[in-house]
Amino acid sequence: QVQLVESGGGLVQAGDSLRLSCATSGGTFSRFFMGWFRQAPGKEREVVAQITWSGSVTYYTDSVKGRFNIARDNAKNTIYLQMNSVKPEDTAVYYCAATLYSSTWPIPKTGFGSWGQGTQVTVSS
Repeated sequence: QVQLVESGGGLVQAGDSLRLSCATSGGTFSRFFMGWFRQAPGKEREVVAQITWSGSVTYYTDSVKGRFNIARDNAKNTIYLQMNSVKPEDTAVYYCAATLYSSTWPIPKTGFGSWGQGTQVTVSS
């Protein structure tokens, strides 16, 4: 079972940048599809971005396109979420997730079997 640990969250102002990291252990990282999700208070967990095992294909939800970038470093067993021009509506707990296999793209949250504990991102206006 792969373990995931997020870091990099914090309190920032609107328009700032932030980079989240998700370090993994206990699995063959280079084989995993990886994703970032977020959950705001009172709302369902939603997809933010996903990346294939090779890093050649990415997916972004519409609200973050052009502002966020997902990347992976297979040598460091880590994925990143670069968040630029953040907005108050980006405030949420951000989770990374991993799965070895999926028949659909993007992968629904139910398709991910391993999750991190989350990191809080708060954007003030």
